[in-house]
Amino acid sequence: MATRSLFFAALVIVWHPAGAQSGFDPGRTVELPAHRALQRIMAREDTALAPFTTDGCSGGLSASWTVVADQFPDFAEAHGGVPPWQGCCVSHDRAYHDAGGTLDADASYDARLVADTALRACVEAEGETRIEVIADLYGVQDDTVRQAYVTIAGSMFLAVRLGGGPCTGLPWRWGYGYPQCVTLPGDFTAD
Repeated sequence: MATRSLFFAALVIVWHPAGAQSGFDPGRTVELPAHRALQRIMAREDTALAPFTTDGCSGGLSASWTVVADQFPDFAEAHGGVPPWQGCCVSHDRAYHDAGGTLDADASYDARLVADTALRACVEAEGETRIEVIADLYGVQDDTVRQAYVTIAGSMFLAVRLGGGPCTGLPWRWGYGYPQCVTLPGDFTAD
């Protein structure tokens, strides 16, 4: 099991959306069994979608931001008590909550990739709205602020691609509004 997890992590880290355009998408190949398992849970008559909840930006990002803002009033005044991209995270959580609302594993995978790509784009767009203020505040060039937001957005994208798949047991997993799923041997064969 640990070997499979390490293999999955390595594939996800090196996976890039451009790979899908070339016909090679190891992320899809590795992740589809978990999407199949989730679809099985979603299709059960006794399964109900839990009410929507959000922790803002998962992985402790919002909580950490709040702690820093509470300790440093100047930081909070400049940046707010929550991350400026908090709305992006909540929108992302909405997409993750119901797993794209589809009962098809391939469509579920595609919907997750769309949600993760939208998160990255949203964070970058938020940065564009803050360039002038942040550049003035820190005395840096606009491109420095822009690159910082691109880096933050890219890091968030990689984090959700790595840690947000279905059936992970994590509270921020794809389909977290449904009961936890477990992959079975049959999930590893194509439909």
